[in-house]
Amino acid sequence: MTPAITALKRAKLPFDILEYQHDPDAPSYGEEAAEALGLEPAQVFKTLLVALTGHKSSLAVAVVPVTHQLNLKAIARAVGAKKAAMADTAVAEKTTGYIVGGISPIGQKKALPTVIDASAETLANMHVSAGRRGLEVALTPANLASITRARFFDIRD
Repeated sequence: MTPAITALKRAKLPFDILEYQHDPDAPSYGEEAAEALGLEPAQVFKTLLVALTGHKSSLAVAVVPVTHQLNLKAIARAVGAKKAAMADTAVAEKTTGYIVGGISPIGQKKALPTVIDASAETLANMHVSAGRRGLEVALTPANLASITRARFFDIRD
């Protein structure tokens, strides 16, 4: 049981857990998940942490499709920061309580401003990390936004 699954159960939100055998040599965790689980890659999202300049929070969470890159200017605009850069791996792991490749937007140690790419709004279900490599959770975009207090914004390249 991960903090993400615990948080979803506590919130009484519907979700499905999908598990696969993680390959430590996989070049992309998100694309590996989509392929291993037979999912449409546009429905699988990665969780990225960004360092912010000119914002009351020093970090924010971006949830983007594994098929795209994060647009740093767009995430900065979405949260009202002057600038955004990818957060240091050690900072991301310490702040979220998860390891890279298994960072979930749900159940992080510290609540951070969270933005989900607007492409998710058209999906019936989306898949994000459940807090461990090889473990995904499927839920509606609205429920993900609810549990993470996220907003939708076009943040992908």
